[in-house]
Amino acid sequence: MNWLALSYRPLYAVLVSLIASGLIYVLGEHIHRKLREAITITASVIKIVIVYSMVPAVLAGTKISLKVIEIVKGVSLSFNVDPAGMVFACVASTLWILTSFYSIGYMRGHGEENQTGYYAAFAMCLSATTGLCFAANLITFFIFFEVLTVATYPLVVHYRDGEGTASGRKYLAYTLISGQIFFASIVIVYSVAGTLEFRPGGFLTADMLPMPWAFIVFFMMAGAGIVKAGVMPLHSWLPSAMVAPTPVSALLHAVAVVKAGAFCTLRVVLYVFGPELAKSCGGADVLAWMAVFTILVSSLIAMRKTNLKARLAFSTVGQLSYIVLGICILTPYATAGAIYHIVAHAFMKITLFMAAGAIFVTTHKKDIGEMIGIGRRMPVTMGAFAVASVGIAGFPFFVGFVSKANIIMGAVSMGKPVFVATLIASALLALTYLMPVVLIAFKKNVDNPEFAKRGEAAPAMLIPLVITAVISVLLGLFPNAGLHLLDMAFMAGNSIFTPLM
Repeated sequence: MNWLALSYRPLYAVLVSLIASGLIYVLGEHIHRKLREAITITASVIKIVIVYSMVPAVLAGTKISLKVIEIVKGVSLSFNVDPAGMVFACVASTLWILTSFYSIGYMRGHGEENQTGYYAAFAMCLSATTGLCFAANLITFFIFFEVLTVATYPLVVHYRDGEGTASGRKYLAYTLISGQIFFASIVIVYSVAGTLEFRPGGFLTADMLPMPWAFIVFFMMAGAGIVKAGVMPLHSWLPSAMVAPTPVSALLHAVAVVKAGAFCTLRVVLYVFGPELAKSCGGADVLAWMAVFTILVSSLIAMRKTNLKARLAFSTVGQLSYIVLGICILTPYATAGAIYHIVAHAFMKITLFMAAGAIFVTTHKKDIGEMIGIGRRMPVTMGAFAVASVGIAGFPFFVGFVSKANIIMGAVSMGKPVFVATLIASALLALTYLMPVVLIAFKKNVDNPEFAKRGEAAPAMLIPLVITAVISVLLGLFPNAGLHLLDMAFMAGNSIFTPLM
């Protein structure tokens, strides 16, 4: 048996962070912080090397698959590395290493307790995220989807106070209940189709699931995804979970956990039901309008929030529905745009959250009204915040423009002017709730003694947020730079619809 074979790499990518999590946990609270941090950094480096090593094979169309174990007859724990999963895995592994360095600066700077549990749970979450990226079928996806749910809970309740406990309970109620409904739908699908293997274009047909059962099963299955993606009215767990430390909000609640929800929606709509059944049963249309509602309403709520993290939380709710909407438009351009928005939103929003955390650790400020003139003290931090804010709005030459332009092209090709108007309106609303933060920070003729002397956050926090801001610009100018993520997004679209490239 060739343990170095390409087919084993998805398994190794899952195991490396799992081993790191177990090692940190076993060593316990008495572990020296430098050893704990070294384990985290080492694991994140190994993971990124493994994930990146599979990119050339995926771009070349090489099949990477592995059957680990048969759970019951005909149902196995299996991995299959396809372009859509590869895009998500590249983003998650890249941002884990940056957030690992950021976490060191944040946890030390804020004097956080329970750091062993924090780093162990964080690594476990990345293991689960990688597993669902490479899951070959619904049962494998479900296992890692639920592991991610449980592993995130200790991070939500990290502070062990009343607010954190209440938020953790709400998080579990939403995600575990929707997860069990998801499992019930998996049983139904297996009973009618005899398979759970993801297939580009889907494997269910109207003969297997006639109406109204197709519509019911569609939302039983998609419900787990839209809960984690924060689609209204199933979103309230996400703002509540922002009581967690900022690195958790940055990577998990703006990237891994919520993107897992969006990715679940992608798999269900386009790899289980397929465009034809998703449209004919009405599920895709209903979900698209839910996304439109979420995009607009969450933006309006964000404008009213004075706490910076709360404003960013509702921004996240709206931006995630860009992905859901792009999926449900059911065109190759919109699908590619939705997959690439996983990339775009991840780098832009993590920059915003990292900036918010840097402000809090350095100045102890949470409310926007207290940040008048803070750009004088933290110009680099607020400069990165400004870059990400403009990118979130979808300005040209920023990565957000690339993803949103493709979603808009998909909407135009389907004759959906309301969807186009929604995306344009959302861009204007994003400027309305993000740019005031920048203007307040760099407000002239303000003599605020707290911010008179320049003092940026610690390098461990500052450098990662600068890197993510720079990447947001580079990928806007050169969308295929480095890993060819846009190419892989279009490869995924081509596998489902008529080829574009």
